[in-house]
Amino acid sequence: MTTVRSLLGRLAMLFVGLTLYGASMAMILRAGLGNIPWDVLHQGIADHTGLSVGVVSIIVGAVVLLLWLPLRQMPGFGTVANVVVIGLAFDAVAPHLPDHPRLTVAIPMMLGGIVVNAFATALYIGARLGPGPRDGLMTGLVARTGWSVRVVRTCLEVAVVAIGFLLGGTLGIGTVLYALGVGPLVQGFARLLRVDRAVAGQAAESV
Repeated sequence: MTTVRSLLGRLAMLFVGLTLYGASMAMILRAGLGNIPWDVLHQGIADHTGLSVGVVSIIVGAVVLLLWLPLRQMPGFGTVANVVVIGLAFDAVAPHLPDHPRLTVAIPMMLGGIVVNAFATALYIGARLGPGPRDGLMTGLVARTGWSVRVVRTCLEVAVVAIGFLLGGTLGIGTVLYALGVGPLVQGFARLLRVDRAVAGQAAESV
């Protein structure tokens, strides 16, 4: 019974976290103050290949999963759920948010989106059911290098933004704030939720 309750609790953490993650992406996008870093990269690659941003996102996700191999990261149920639930949550929330509103609305919406995104990341990784492709790259690097979540996440986001920008992707103040702020926020929320070990690269557990 205790095992069942523990599993149900972790599943709840996973799905709440993924739902909030999708909602936060909608908040950041609708604010109109800059894409999140990975979308800057996707856009830049799409401009050079003629592929759609969606197709590029899938390809990049697959490449990132391959990078898990030398980092000894293993996908889990949460890795699959990541792909499905975040998209559904985004589509459910986005239509109900103002699109490119005035700054008095856009700025709080963007900042709130970044904070919710970081909280959601710590929550769903903390469920220990497997991170998404890009977050798994972070947890793998933290585990292998011994660096803090703050440093690894910030380096990844800045690198992705830089490459995407050089390829022609567009960015804004929201992109910069996300790249610099989400790492420290994820680390802070991980401590608050007492899921430091999971966010630092603890192996996923199967369901």
